Amino acid sequence: MRTVFWENNELKMIDQRILPARFEVVAYRGHQEVARAITDMVVRGAPAIGAAAAFGLALAGYESASSSPSALVADLESAASTLKAARPTAVNLAWAVDRVMREIEKMKDESSADELRQLVLDKAQRLADEDVEINKRMAEHGAALIDDGDTIIHHCNTGALATVDWGTALGVIRTAHEQGKKIHVLVDETRPRLQGARLTAWELEQYGIPYEIISDNMSGYFLKTGQAQKVFFGADRVAANGDVANKIGTYMLALAAHDNGVPAYAVVPTSTIDLSLAHGDLIPIEERNPNEVLGIQFQGEPVAPKNAKARNPAFDVTPQRLIKGIVTENGVAYPPFEISLKDMVK
Repeated sequence: MRTVFWENNELKMIDQRILPARFEVVAYRGHQEVARAITDMVVRGAPAIGAAAAFGLALAGYESASSSPSALVADLESAASTLKAARPTAVNLAWAVDRVMREIEKMKDESSADELRQLVLDKAQRLADEDVEINKRMAEHGAALIDDGDTIIHHCNTGALATVDWGTALGVIRTAHEQGKKIHVLVDETRPRLQGARLTAWELEQYGIPYEIISDNMSGYFLKTGQAQKVFFGADRVAANGDVANKIGTYMLALAAHDNGVPAYAVVPTSTIDLSLAHGDLIPIEERNPNEVLGIQFQGEPVAPKNAKARNPAFDVTPQRLIKGIVTENGVAYPPFEISLKDMVK
């Protein structure tokens, strides 16, 4: 089953907030509902968010009562703004919405309103299908970097749940496993929302890949003692110089890997590469509700004092000097990233 899919004129998505305790698929019929679902992390992961937003535009088309193409386009533009504002860091969100809107702009003068509605849906579906194709191509390139017997530290969730299907960094690991390589995965919990412990561990169980969960602050120990040979993670945005914005904690993991001579790889579709930003300091960092930090419990009790305050940046930026290579659907980019990333995007 895909993470994000269109069925019976509804957008359906796996509710990732309740895994692994329950597996449920939720349905949406309005673009504002989709925007809230993105903000609330019903769906998460840059490629999955992009596909959800594209389908959200399709819903906006059917929501609109406009009978003229120009009025429908105005309604779609309003919906596009709402969807793009749902989460600021993942570039795939704006990329997917803008890609669909560019096609609408091209066809608005020679199409009826109903034809434009169908075009939005067709483009959203094509974008979703392409995501699966791209992920499998990335997986082949990335799996070549994994050796038989490797133990891999993986951060956050980058599997099928983070994409339309298959996955980015976890898709690489899955492909290496299916190639017959005997691998083991150390899964960072990924606090505060615990996407590693909740989602990545659940996916690895589905694939039959051996794994162990570790807390985020254990990675340095395993790297220093030679118990991990590779580090893999995804990204929500990559700047032109190779700086990578990814789930909070990636920077510390990459630092520890670099200090111990362990290669760290980011796995991203080229749609995640933002050549308009010269370096990572220009990437907007989403700061989420501090209750995600303060709401964690231990043995059924809150871990923080009642009146505690917290900070909750959702992402950090890993400097390109700490990254061995960036895996894309067009191959693996190596330093100097200013040159190799442009080649990959082309």
